[in-house]
Amino acid sequence: MLIDALLMAKPNEVASRAEALAAAGVDGIFTFEGPHDVFLPLILAADTGCHLYTNVAIAFPRSPMHLAYTAWDLAELSDGRFSLGLGTQIKAHVERRYGSTWSSPVGRMREWVEAIRAIGRTWQNGEPLGYVGEHTRHTLMTPAFEPGPLPSGPPPIWLGALGPAMTRLATAVADGMLVHPFTSDRHLANVTLPRIQAGLEAAGRPRSDLTVVGQAIVACATDPVAQADADTAARWMIAFYGSTPAYVPVLETEGRDHLHPELRALSREGRWNEMAALVDDDLLDAVVLRGDPAQVATRLVARFGDDVDRVALSTPGGITDDALTALVAEARTTFDHTPRGARNARPT
Repeated sequence: MLIDALLMAKPNEVASRAEALAAAGVDGIFTFEGPHDVFLPLILAADTGCHLYTNVAIAFPRSPMHLAYTAWDLAELSDGRFSLGLGTQIKAHVERRYGSTWSSPVGRMREWVEAIRAIGRTWQNGEPLGYVGEHTRHTLMTPAFEPGPLPSGPPPIWLGALGPAMTRLATAVADGMLVHPFTSDRHLANVTLPRIQAGLEAAGRPRSDLTVVGQAIVACATDPVAQADADTAARWMIAFYGSTPAYVPVLETEGRDHLHPELRALSREGRWNEMAALVDDDLLDAVVLRGDPAQVATRLVARFGDDVDRVALSTPGGITDDALTALVAEARTTFDHTPRGARNARPT
């Protein structure tokens, strides 16, 4: 089981944090579009030997050319151990936070993938650049601006997806799909995995063509006080996602869709602490993998088993290096010692 950890630290602490994550035994390191730049930390993690990826970089505020250059450089710095993870975010953030434009997110994302690939073929194989879409066009590349081919080839493109339309797109055109961390055992088993399979079948692609990255919100600690703090951070994250219409289907799966209108109203008033208080213990347990390293490892294997290629740990409350090291070791041991047919012991 390949296990990846979140790299989140202040800029002057990124290098040491990346080294600590690698020392904990993780296979991959990822960043997200949060309080710091999503790409710059990965430069300082390039020498760790871990696979690197953005999870996710918001696509539409950046042109495909910007993304192609950044991904190319990170792939070269890491000797081919970089994947470009892209996501759409939601309209309000794209327009009001990034000052960019929003329209036809699925259609635009398809063009961003196609355009980045066209640019990559120009740099890698010398093909003339001639991509023209409805939302973006790239028809000029002179030798002065070509970085040259990569020994590892163009970096893979992974798409974050939750809903049916974006899942169909990811399974049709992407090299990988990042399952959203706001999920539950039931939602993954009954909604997400069937959609992935249906999308691959519709596109005529074998499962081996798609890297599936399962993600989970994790609250892992080794003492009660730290566990309570981790649980509080996880409740806040559930409330944040639950206030957004795009994530209501997960609440519906768990019979909690009635929470959405109240969470949405509180979010508009900035009453974040009150939002977290609405997340009861049953919903917390359904969504979050929580407990000591052995307990979280058991849940990790039960949720994802053999259905994903990698598992990304989202730890909103943080995790100590000792707990992460123990969790990685426990997860691998649990996975190896659990019979194949028993690894996906999820409720339905």
